Parts: sequence; structure tokens; C-alpha cells
Amino acid sequence: MRDVRMKGFAERTDVEEVQGFLLEHTRPLPSEVVDLHSCVGRVLAEDVRAKIDVPGFARSAMDGYAVCGEDTFGASSYDTIALTVRGESLPGKPFASRVERGSAIRVMTGAPIPKGADAVVMAEACEERGGKVEISEAVAPHKNVGAIGEDIRIDDLVLRAGRRLRPQDAGLLASIGVSALGCVRRPRVQLVVTGDELLPAGSRPEGPRIVDSNSVVLRSLVARDGGELLPFEILPDRPKIIREALCGPDADLVIVSGGSSVGTEDHAPRLVAELGSLDFHGISMRPSSPTGIGRIESRLVFLLPGNPVSCLCAYEFFAGPSLRALGGRSREWPHRRVQLPLARKISSAVGRTDYVRVAVESKKVIPIATSGASILSSTVRADGCVIVPRELEGMAEGAEVEVLLYDDEIPEEAAP
Repeated sequence: MRDVRMKGFAERTDVEEVQGFLLEHTRPLPSEVVDLHSCVGRVLAEDVRAKIDVPGFARSAMDGYAVCGEDTFGASSYDTIALTVRGESLPGKPFASRVERGSAIRVMTGAPIPKGADAVVMAEACEERGGKVEISEAVAPHKNVGAIGEDIRIDDLVLRAGRRLRPQDAGLLASIGVSALGCVRRPRVQLVVTGDELLPAGSRPEGPRIVDSNSVVLRSLVARDGGELLPFEILPDRPKIIREALCGPDADLVIVSGGSSVGTEDHAPRLVAELGSLDFHGISMRPSSPTGIGRIESRLVFLLPGNPVSCLCAYEFFAGPSLRALGGRSREWPHRRVQLPLARKISSAVGRTDYVRVAVESKKVIPIATSGASILSSTVRADGCVIVPRELEGMAEGAEVEVLLYDDEIPEEAAP
């Protein structure tokens, strides 16, 4: 691999070629057993089939009286039918005997239907007095009764492998008696932050030194994408120290922030090439063109530029999709999308992919008027971004474009 320090890139690779390489080299990690109470947000590694019926007994769908439906035929508000009340059935405390013809059992919602009864008259159509209940509404057999297996049958496929579990999924698993399940293991991420000029997050900038903001952003992005961030600290620009960090044995994926370009202190590309392979260095995109991607043993290594916007952009294009794929999630960007017209044109260049920060105002898309990769505040002012593919030299004013929104909610200015 050619040493590009202080020489620049002789050529840059198209974004699509890099993405194709990453698609080929990322597969979901092995599964691990996860406790039911910790499974939300995890990805199922195997199909789940029910081993029981839900419900496992016939149960009342409302408060009222369990009866033999035929006993109520002909009942009306003008001509009630009286049945003898023999007891009651409560959730967890069923009526133990059989219901004989001409009798009724007081029953609560969710309680078992006693043997001999096949319907429930709702409480509003009943009036109990002196040990009898007067019924003013006829009910057909099976009326207001939840049948065995009405929700789930034994051997039903309830959840498929690859599903990212939601709270209601966990509830369903609980209902069929699952206490633990196999999920794709969360990818472990080693973050390597380098730079003699960096101060830890939470510090105040002083003199020529700046505060590390990339690790704060990357920490949240890794969490969003299902990764588990390993402990890290800011490293000086010393090859030996950076080499040791790159070789950590516990990581499934390595992200290097800073030291990835062509400066004299940009050691990471050379070290990755020595330790494994530097498959790409220099990508035809704006920002993030100094991004590098390589492998050390089985681990993918992402060399993200130190400039904050470039770091964010490179993560979203390359590291994020790969991290999600390792964890069994979709490679697609996890952003809501809206189609809106451009308020003014976006200029680009054929052969280069552009990541353009935009605001949304009055249902129109306004490009943020800065191209600086170090202007992190531009991403704060922006509502999202527009991707200009390499085959276009820009997008005209008024053109409908797809906006990838930074927030989960669609801005009020963009709402239909």
C-alpha cells in the first residue's frame, strides 16, 4: 500500500464499490442466550414457535354470568328469564363444579368458563337478587367466550429469526412461557481516538488544543446501531500506542477517529496495512474523502476523518451499516425520509457522492450554506441531509429530493 502521507491520494474509490465490499464482508455474529427482560431491541437469531395454547382455557371476555346459552333464548327486557346463581368464577380461582341447566355462575373478565357453561351474559343485561339473576338479553352459545388457542395455537410461528424485538414482542414471548431466547450477539466496538491536540470531552478548549467531540457523537451512534462500546481513552499520535489499540482482541469492529488522512501524524492507515490489509483509502465523496477501510484478522477497521462532519458522514455511509449488519439488523440508514422540493439548487460534480446538510422550511429543502467539514454546528442547524449520487452534477431548484431526517419526528415544516 502506497504511503500517502504528505503526498495526497493518486485516486479515490467510488462509494458504491466500498459499500459492495462491506456487504460481502459482514455477516451476523453468532447467537447468545438473552434473558426475556433484556431482549427488547435485540435481533432474534432463531424462529420462535409456541409450545402452548394461549389462552390455555376457555375464559370470559367480560364481567357477567356464565350460562348455558340455550337457557337464555327468548329473554328480553320485557320478558326476563331467571336463573339460579350457584357461585362465581374469578381469575385464578375457577368455579370447581359443573354448571347445570337453569343455573348461572357469576364470572369476571379473564376468569375460566365453568364446565357446562358455553356463553356469558354481560352484567349490564343482568340483575341479581335473592340468589337468582334476571336476564334481559339472549346470548348464543360461545358468545363472549374466549376459546382455547384463540390468540396463539401450539406450534404457531410467533416470531421469525431476524426480527428486532419490540416491547410487545417481549410481552408475547412472556405469554407463551419463554424466559430466555437466542439473539444475535451485540457487536463489540473498539473506538480508537487519536490526536495530541485533543482534550477529553467535558474539558474547556485551551490554546491550540481542542475538545474531542467525535467520541461523544460516535458513542451515541454505536448505541443507536446496537453496538457495545468497549472502554477507550484518547491516544497520543504515537505509532506504537496506536498499534496496540488496533490489535485489541475483544473487538468485532474497530473505529479510528482521526489520524486517517495524509498528514505526517496520520499513522493509522500505514499501521492497518502492516497489521492486516488496507483495502480502501481515499473515497470519492464530499465530505469524508480521506476515509479508509481495512481488516485486521477478521475485524473490519474504519478510519474516520477527524473533522466532525466528515466523521459523522463516513460513519453513516460505512461503519454504521456494517455494525448493524454484524448485529443482524438492516444495513439501511435508520432515518425517517420525506420527499420535498429544493428551495435552491445543490451543486455537485459527476463522479463524486455528496452528503449535503439541509434545513426544512415552509415545506422546502434549503441547503446549509457551508461546506466546511469541521463545522459541526452545521449538523445541529440542519434537519437532515440529502445524498447527491455520483452520476449527478447537482440538483436543480424545485427538484423533488429525499431528505434523511436526523430526528425521529418529521419537522412541523415538513409535515403533510
